[in-house]
Amino acid sequence: MEQIQVGDSKCGGGISRNGAVVSVGAATSRFDTLPEDCISMVIFHTTPRDACVVASVSRTVKSAAESDLVWEKFLPPEYSSLALPPSLDCSSKKKIYLSLADDPVLIDEGKKSFWLEKSTGKKCYMLSAMDLKITWSDSPAYWQWVTVPESKFEKVAELCNVCWFEIRGKISVKMLSKGTHYSVYLVFKRASSRSYGFDHTPIETEVGFAGKEVRKTFVFLEPSDTDPRSGYGYSGVSLAAVSRAFRTRRPWMRFPREEVEGERESGGNVEEPKERGDKWSEVKLGSFYIDDG
Repeated sequence: MEQIQVGDSKCGGGISRNGAVVSVGAATSRFDTLPEDCISMVIFHTTPRDACVVASVSRTVKSAAESDLVWEKFLPPEYSSLALPPSLDCSSKKKIYLSLADDPVLIDEGKKSFWLEKSTGKKCYMLSAMDLKITWSDSPAYWQWVTVPESKFEKVAELCNVCWFEIRGKISVKMLSKGTHYSVYLVFKRASSRSYGFDHTPIETEVGFAGKEVRKTFVFLEPSDTDPRSGYGYSGVSLAAVSRAFRTRRPWMRFPREEVEGERESGGNVEEPKERGDKWSEVKLGSFYIDDG
């Protein structure tokens, strides 16, 4: 018996008779023939990155992908209350989105900055030193509050000399994007080429939720390839002597320093600072996840 199969072909629909495909003239419908509002609703359920990619399909799809219907969905609900640049053309929701992705804005009386991750629209924040709890930050002998032209914040905290280095920060989970993995970084800059004390001093960090178990790790504030003697303000004192002096003056250091140094040298899970594009440095302190609940 001769077998006839009906199925799909490269031309759309077709009939196969003993392996020979006969086209029946059915062509697939084009996405851009749909009403523009329908196309916008489809793109509405994607991501900012997807919207930018699909805009290259055709003029019709581009118009739908750049519509306010799509980009207002990508914006956070509170965007209208943010201090946007006066020169920004707010008639386009996409322009507002791109502005928030490229240029962070100050919030909370200038104590925080806020921006959007460009490809996903997830909320990002930076807490200024004024929004952190820094031990002895009110003592000029240990910390000074200075103005730095390249900083977005009015004041930054400059460390002078301290034997107890402790900084704490917190943010409400309600401000963050749901279903998102967040990483926490310390952003800093060496105030002087003669600063010292952190190249061989691992810092213990904790990241987590208040009232719950936190994850502890160790970080360094100086990269391992830094000359350990280049920053010391000690004249004629050996590195070993300086290290002993710091250990003696810091009896609160109870962590296994030698073990952390060994982990660092072997390329283990010890974070080191990396230079950012703005000439500041950052080091990862930890991460956490905000669920969908």
